[in-house]
This record gives sequence, C-alpha cells and structure tokens, in this order.
Amino acid sequence: MSTLATTPRPAPAATTPLSRMTALARAELTLLGRTRGALVAALFVPLVMPLSVRSAAEEMDLAGAGLNTGTLVLPAAVGFSLLFAVYSVLVGTYVVRREELVLKRLRTGELRDVEILAGSALPAALTGLVQCLLLAAGCTVLLDLPAPSAPHLAVAGLLLGLVMCAALAAATATVTRTGESAQATPMPLLLVSMMGSGMFFPLELMPDRLASVCELLPLTPVVTLVRGGWTGDLSAYEALGALATAMAWIVIAVFAVRRWFRWEPRR
Repeated sequence: MSTLATTPRPAPAATTPLSRMTALARAELTLLGRTRGALVAALFVPLVMPLSVRSAAEEMDLAGAGLNTGTLVLPAAVGFSLLFAVYSVLVGTYVVRREELVLKRLRTGELRDVEILAGSALPAALTGLVQCLLLAAGCTVLLDLPAPSAPHLAVAGLLLGLVMCAALAAATATVTRTGESAQATPMPLLLVSMMGSGMFFPLELMPDRLASVCELLPLTPVVTLVRGGWTGDLSAYEALGALATAMAWIVIAVFAVRRWFRWEPRR
C-alpha cells in the first residue's frame, strides 16, 4: 500500500510592527490622494495662510519685541501645516474609517491598536513634515532669514508638534460622531491656536496675563521652540517650560484616546 508524500506548507511570512504600519500607511496614502477636500486642507491652505500673517506683520511693532517678519511668519507657517495637514486631516481620517468599520476590521487582524492609529497617521504626519521643511526653506530664502541659531530647538518643536497633533486628532475623533461633523469639531482648536499661540499675534506683544494663559495652549510650545530655534534668544528655562507643556498635552491626549476612543460607529 503506497502512501502519498505530503509537501509541507510554507510557514507564513513573519510580520513586524513596522511592516504592518507601513502597509497600512500605504493604503491610507492612496485614500488620501482620492479625497479632494483633505488634499486642499493638507496642501493648499498651509501655503496660503502665511501670506495673511505677513500682511498682518506690517501693522505690528515687531522690532520692539525683538522679532521681524521672518521670525513671525516662519513659525506660523509651521503651525498652519501642523494644524491643517496633520490635525484637521487626521480627525476626518479616524472618524471616517471608524464609521466605515475599517478600524473594527483592522482590529481582528495582527495589527495592535497603537499600530492602527500610528499607521493611519503616518501619511498625514509625513505630509506635514515635508511641508514644514519646504516652508522653512521658502521663508528663509524669501524673507532673508539667517540659518537657525539653535536648530535643535526647531527640530524638537517640529517633532513634538507632529506627535501632539496626531494624538489630539485621535482625541478629537472620540467626540466626533460623523464624517460631516469632522469638518467642525477641529475648528475650536484651530481658531484658538491661530489667535492665541503666537501665530498671528506674538505673545511678546500681548498683556502679561493674557500671554501667561496663551503659553498653556497646545500649539504655543511648538511655535515658541521653532521661533527660538531661529532667534536663539530662548533661555534654557523657557525651552524646558515649552518642552514640558508640549509633553503634558501629548500625555493628556494619549490618556483621552486610551480611555474614550471608539473603534465602532457612534450610534
């Protein structure tokens, strides 16, 4: 009696967290390219808004605060990119994927929760990073800015801003019911940050009490560190304070996501 030799099946290829997040990021990048509204918010708005800041700068006494047009516009340009290309886009991404049951299906596979959130955020974060670098180069050339005096502060501010905006986007998604409302729920943070984080109006020109409150806003430490990277006049105490404020907002946002983020549609 003969027996048939069985060929062993090849073992499935092992995956790593990086490979899984990369695959998810590629899929999200494809979907982002098909969403016109998100593309406008991510690519067009952050390039136009600094022009408004430059116009407003002409009416301010920046020299009295130790600033100039370049050191006002460049941090503002970085802030606009983080707010629109990262934060606003990711709020819509998380909400729409949740409502379409994509997040729920992803959780049934190998992907862990943090990998799903991080992989979904990678395209927007990379878009924001590239855009910030291009805006920094453009502002340096067009506004005749010198090289940054403390580049480590600017790099720290940018990286913290990317992480913070991604975490805040996931936290905002917890209170956003539908894809349509995802266009409205980011607005409070957008408006407060633009008006109070030193983007349109430097904290140095604000009354002391108001400036002390605005220093605690989420995007203020990012703008402070980026501006301090170019001016070089940020003391160690001020830099540590900005770093601590940024880290505190990241911790708060991560806690909110772990506690309240929903993976299924809000009914």
